[in-house]
Amino acid sequence: MSISFKLPAVSVVASLACAMLAALPAPSAHAATPITVTSQAATDGPIRYTVKVTSKQFGNAQETRTIRSGESDDFTWKTVPPGGPVAADGDCPDLSSLPLDTNGAMIRQTQIRFAPVVAKDGTATVQLNFQAQTPKGTKTVSNNGKSLKCPNATSVSQVLRFTMPTNGSTKTLTLSDGSQVAVSAKR
Repeated sequence: MSISFKLPAVSVVASLACAMLAALPAPSAHAATPITVTSQAATDGPIRYTVKVTSKQFGNAQETRTIRSGESDDFTWKTVPPGGPVAADGDCPDLSSLPLDTNGAMIRQTQIRFAPVVAKDGTATVQLNFQAQTPKGTKTVSNNGKSLKCPNATSVSQVLRFTMPTNGSTKTLTLSDGSQVAVSAKR
């Protein structure tokens, strides 16, 4: 009587592979490059900025964008003023410089140019250009001997420079007309 063993083919192949690996010389040990974990992203990395405008005159708006240190971004919000858009005659002077709806009537507009530069300590130095226009009724204007009813535009233009952290806290600024701009930055 003879005894036979049946080994699955996978076991045989695995045994042969282990035997071949054991016969090879051991590779020299190399230390892995250490990984440095920091609590902050690089100062030139992308940062999420939220800009919020609160204004009785120009309306409220908010938007979040991601930009890098040294870049600038332009925010533009167009809204319908209380009482609706103010119709404008096509011959009104400076009509092309006013924010208009699709019917050629003046609406209100707020524009912000936002330009941060972030230092190594995470503090952002920001220049913020704020410009806004809104109609306040109409005015009578004479142009080429014609009497025209044109929008009576009110505008504000102001440049602000300030510093702020990039840890998620909010910096609130009050403009000359009483409008407020709140900015928060988070890496």
